[in-house]
Formats: sequence, C-alpha cells, structure tokens
Amino acid sequence: MGADSRAEHAGRGRIARSTLLAACGALLAGGCASMPDSGEVQTVKGSNTGDSQVRVYAVAPRENADPREIVDGFLEAMTSDDPGFATARKYLTKKAAASWRPEQSITVLATAPSRKQADRNTDPDKEGRVYPLAGRKIATVDARHAYQPVSPADYLWSIQVVQQPTAGGKGKEWRIDSLPPGLVLGEADFLRNYRSVNKYYFASGENWVVADPVYIRQRQDPVTRMDPVTQTVQALLDGPTNWLKQAVDSSFPSRTRLKDGVTTLTTDDQSTLKVPLEFPGDRVDGTACRRMAAQLLFTLRDLPSVRVEQVELLNKSESQCRLGRGQAAEFAAVQEADLDEKPYFVDEHGKLKKLVLAGKETAAPVDVPGPLGKGSSPALGSIAVDRGETRAAGVDRPGQRLFVSSIATEAATEEGSRQPVLSSRGVRPEDRLSAPSWGGRGDLWVADRNPAERRLWMVPGGTGEPVEVRTPWLEDDRIESLRVSADGVRIALVVKRGERTTLQIGRIERRTTDGESTVSVVDLQPAAPRMESVTAVSWAGPSRLVVVGKEAGGVQQIRYLQTDGSTSATSVLPGLNGVTSVSAPHTESLDTPMVADSEDGIVRLPPGTNWQPVVKDGDSPVYPG
Repeated sequence: MGADSRAEHAGRGRIARSTLLAACGALLAGGCASMPDSGEVQTVKGSNTGDSQVRVYAVAPRENADPREIVDGFLEAMTSDDPGFATARKYLTKKAAASWRPEQSITVLATAPSRKQADRNTDPDKEGRVYPLAGRKIATVDARHAYQPVSPADYLWSIQVVQQPTAGGKGKEWRIDSLPPGLVLGEADFLRNYRSVNKYYFASGENWVVADPVYIRQRQDPVTRMDPVTQTVQALLDGPTNWLKQAVDSSFPSRTRLKDGVTTLTTDDQSTLKVPLEFPGDRVDGTACRRMAAQLLFTLRDLPSVRVEQVELLNKSESQCRLGRGQAAEFAAVQEADLDEKPYFVDEHGKLKKLVLAGKETAAPVDVPGPLGKGSSPALGSIAVDRGETRAAGVDRPGQRLFVSSIATEAATEEGSRQPVLSSRGVRPEDRLSAPSWGGRGDLWVADRNPAERRLWMVPGGTGEPVEVRTPWLEDDRIESLRVSADGVRIALVVKRGERTTLQIGRIERRTTDGESTVSVVDLQPAAPRMESVTAVSWAGPSRLVVVGKEAGGVQQIRYLQTDGSTSATSVLPGLNGVTSVSAPHTESLDTPMVADSEDGIVRLPPGTNWQPVVKDGDSPVYPG
C-alpha cells in the first residue's frame, strides 16, 4: 500500500500537494488563473512525480484520530518541508519526538512505504498497535549526504502506536512510540525534495579538483533552515564523503565553519558571493585561500538557484581573498584547451580515424597522423586517445598486443610503434586485452582478461614499464571493460561474476612505502545495481556516466547515472539496437554529441534529437580520455 492507496483511508487527504509556479506557464497562456473560493477540498495523489516545484504541506493529526490515520499522516509528514519537522513530531509521543533524528539518514524505497494491517501489541497495558512497513529498498543517504545504492531488497520495519494522555489530561490519543530511524521516503518523494550537487576537493598531492556528489534539499532544509546555497557550502566544509576521503584533500583547515547564524547566502549585483567563515586561526594563507575559493566556485557552479561569477572569503568579517570563475579554471581536471572534443574510431581496415561532427552534417572521416593512423601498424580492434590528443593507444584485433604512438605528427617512428607496450597470452580473443583508457595523470590503463592470470595494468605516462595494479577483489571477477575518470581518482569497471555483468566504481589509490610505489583499485561500489547486465560505460562529465545495460526482464537501454549510483526518470536516452560501446564528451556542449557503436554502425546523439547514422563500416568510437 503506497502513498496513492493510503489516500483512500479516512483522515488521509489532509495534506495537499501544491504546484508553485514562478509564472502562469504555458497552460495558462490566456491569462493567470484565479484562486477558487468555493467547492470541496480534493486529495491530490502523491508520490507520482519528481517535479521539484511540487510542495507537500503537513497537517497536524486531527482530534480522536485512529491509529491508522496517525501512521499514514506521519508517513506523509516526512515528505514535507515543514520547519524542524515540527508537524511530523506531533504524531509522536514526547519520548519518540525527542529522540527522532530525521537528519541522520534517509532510506530510499522504490515507492512510498506500504503500511500493512496492524498486529495487536502483546502488552495489554499499552493497548498498542504495531503496523508493519514494507517496500523495496534501493538506497540509503547517510549523515554526510552521501547516496549509497543497494541491490533492490525487501524493506521491513514497524511502527508502534500507543495511547497517551491528551494535553488536558481528560482523555487519550494515539501517538507513535517506536519508528524507523531517520526518514523513509519513496524514490519520487526523495527526488522531489532532494537534488544532487557536486562538492569539489583536490586530488591528493595534485593541483586539480575531483567531484564528490551528495544530495541536499531542493528548498530550505527543515532541520538547519539553510537555503540550498548555504547547505551546499556547509556540505563542502563538512569534508569529503567517506568513500572518497582517502584519495582527496580539502584546502579548508579542519574546524573551519560558517559564521554562526548564517542560513542564507546570496550574490550581489556583480554576481559575487561573500562567504562569512570562521577559521581556527587569525590568518589565512593566500595560496590556500585561492584553493578554498576554487573549491567553492566549482561546487556552486551547477546550482540552478544562483549564478556565482566570483567568491570572496571572509574571516571574522574581513576579506581574505577573491577568486573569479576564469581564475579557478586552472584547477580543473580538464583544461578548456582540451575541450574542443572530437571523437575517434577504427575504420574497416583497422586504422585510427577522426570524426568531424559539427552541425547537422557529418564530414568525411579525417586521417590521423602516425603509425596507428596513416602508418603500417597492425589492424586495431580498440583504441584510446589521450586528453591532449597527442598520443593514441590501440589493441590489435586479436586482442593480444597494446601499442602506443604519437598522433601529433607524421614524424613518429614506425619502428618504435611496432613494439607492443603489453601483451596477453589468453587463448581466445575475448580472454585477452580490454579496450585501453587514458587516466587523468596521463597514465594508460588496460585489463588482461586471461582466465589463467587476470590482471589490471597501468602504464605510467603511456610509455613506462607496465605496473600491475593491486586488485584484491579480482580473484573471482573478470574485468570486461574500463574507463578512468579525467581526474585519475576513480575508475568505472564493467565486471563479470558468473552470469551477471555489473558496473562498479573503484577508487584509485597510490602509495609509496620504503621507496616502493604501489597503485591499487579498492572499495568497489555498485553504480547500477538495478541493471542485471551492463554492456558498456563512458564518463560523461566530472561525476556522471552514460551506461548501456538491461534491467531484470527488460530490454537494453542507455541512460545517465551519477557515479554514486543515483538516477532519475529523465535520465533515460533514446533507444538503440545492438549497442556494444558508447562514448560521451566531458562537457555537455550542444555541439558535441554522444557516439555509439551499434548494429547500424557508428551513430551519434545530438542533444534533444534521436540517434543519427555517421559511419556504416567502423567501430570503437571514443572521445579523448
């Protein structure tokens, strides 16, 4: 029984969902509608939309409400923006209201929690009722706002309702005495109330930032009373999520906090955001201040409610530094000079070619200099091009050998390119080398799928001695394909175990102990737990992936996912038959389409349109990275 069915109970319908619009909108094109002043109040069924403009207003329990109304009213009140969840607490006993911590966690269910029929409490003195709650659990959100998906599983909990004396002491009323921890929300209500934002921290020991996605309230937070901008700043100050903190650093000194009482942050007429902070010391280092400001600018740039062109950090009301968006660009993992992205592919002869997809027309493929393009290297089966588009890596069609060469000039030596950087001894082509991927530090990554010695390799700088990456989880698994993030801190892995192929996100850790350097991929997290089979993956921004796969009993689909595994109904892309690989640009430029390899050849997907054919005879389309 979800939110829709709960509406049929007596007492339900005291909570109205209202669509708040900034303007009248297209449906009222003929003029603004007037507010009706008569007619009965009708219930609007809930949990049917993720529209962020829909609001839920909680209403206190009515006098003499029965136990079912108390449970249903509380479940609805949890989905509201009521300050402090004050109305929701009116459904609880004094003891339960004092101990309930809605900010400590969120349990996300596929649909609104279903309230079952009551089991009578065995304690005759309490005359209580125990109402089981049921649903399909799909994720949790912890106190640091980190979203953690889980393989869909049954959710079972219970709410106990007891009778307590009324305020006047002349009667009794039903109130909830025992309840689940935190909030329990259906996915639609969760997406209506919360939005994903990227916090940014510096890759450990490096000068570029890494995205760390978290969820904040769409509007004012009921507990802290902070607006979305202030929530986002506070989340950044709280530090990286537990999963990422081993690989990143924050330039904010520990114990840095927002000035007491700050709940709203707005820009001035110059689009400058002044952030009043309290640092543990009296002075702030200038270089560190610039890096802090850069973290703030990157973090705030995607918020729809504000456009920040410059941030100014204040310490005890005194200005410490200012930084503009243009100045912060030096800390990006991918520089603007590398963002004129063009995809590459392998033609029918196994040669590296470049696609020109500007506008609606597709120009003829461009020959690429160097041995892997115009030269006489072995026919290629898969490729990768570095971010600067100066070098390419290719695995030959049998999947046995990995080659690297320059693509910046015709002068690249043929002899050097004929020497493989790495080889596989797998018997079958599918048991040999995966497609390669360039990491954020200019390193080259590839998996050897040989069942006799499954390994993950990293080639420093693309030309150094291959380093075996430590993968303690690889014994029973097989890496089908991989893609390293532009920041070099995360790796997307399509992993096969038994008959199931899943998408996992691993954290790349580099350690130097007693002069010996090691590289490891650890803490694998599911990024698409609802997909039973994943075919291909590509990075599509700092924390977004485009994934090809199937849900249980479903057909192949292409959709966007966040690296934390979260998604929304609007993330599904147009269907395409027989997709074997996909690649997306790092930016969401309107002129830079996604490309894929399908049964119809290489196709592209310009934003807002359907798939269009590009090259009939060719495969392995990739953007640099």
